[in-house]
Amino acid sequence: MEESLDLPRYTVGKLALRNGQDKPEIWVAYQGIIYDVSASRLWWKGSHYGHWAGQDLTEELQEAPHGAAVFEKFPKIGYLKSDF
Repeated sequence: MEESLDLPRYTVGKLALRNGQDKPEIWVAYQGIIYDVSASRLWWKGSHYGHWAGQDLTEELQEAPHGAAVFEKFPKIGYLKSDF
């Protein structure tokens, strides 16, 4: 996980609140970095081809027809804080 940027750390619970349902922000995490995908029409209402925003998609990306480079389009919001 890259931590060279000066960004805040968020818990899984805070990430879950940005699921596109109750708040205008739509966030997803990948490899410990949280991205704001709110501007993407593909994440409208927090859903993207059966995947849901507000969670860590690291494992799910293996099933995607695209690679991790897709996250380069989106702003980095912070880091996913471990619950430990």
